[in-house]
Amino acid sequence: MPGLIGKKIGMTSVFSADGKNIPCTVIEAGPCVVTQVKTADKDGYNALQIAYDEKKEKNTTKAMLGHFKKAKTSPKKRIFEFSDYKDDWKLGDTITVDIFKDDVYVDVVGISKGKGFQGVVKRYNFRGVNDATHGQHNRLRAPGSLGASSYPSRVFKGMRMAGQTGNVRVKVTNLQVIKIDVEKNLIIVKGSVPGSKGSYLIVEK
Repeated sequence: MPGLIGKKIGMTSVFSADGKNIPCTVIEAGPCVVTQVKTADKDGYNALQIAYDEKKEKNTTKAMLGHFKKAKTSPKKRIFEFSDYKDDWKLGDTITVDIFKDDVYVDVVGISKGKGFQGVVKRYNFRGVNDATHGQHNRLRAPGSLGASSYPSRVFKGMRMAGQTGNVRVKVTNLQVIKIDVEKNLIIVKGSVPGSKGSYLIVEK
């Protein structure tokens, strides 16, 4: 199994064997239920669909209630598909954090915190005007020139400008696994992961 759906619990720190204080993120990974096994003959491609986190029946559509009923499980909030899986999983099987017990590193995918409309200093780490004197009026955090005026008389695509910041899909690779708690379905990784507390994550091998 290449990964699980999880939830960001928060951040903490642990001490290594040589006494260093390591910042870590605590992730609740699973347990996830296999809700559909897709095959190339029936669906056109091979994939394993898993679901995570309980959801009330009154907030679930009848179509999804029937979908979860086939897997003999209660309604779930999050569904995700993994295409590269090797084990022979069946409908209704439960997958726990135990699948990461032999992994040293994992990848984590999440939605970053939304920052709203921001300028180029916050959005792209522009330096701004170094010298705020000698006639500098209100251009301290301005982006500067956007291109030539005569030709091509337009702003090129991809120009770094102010705009919506954050709230995008971010993947952080090669996060070291510090500890795994199988009983509580927790995995502790070194460093930070995208998103706020309680946000959903995809933890991949």
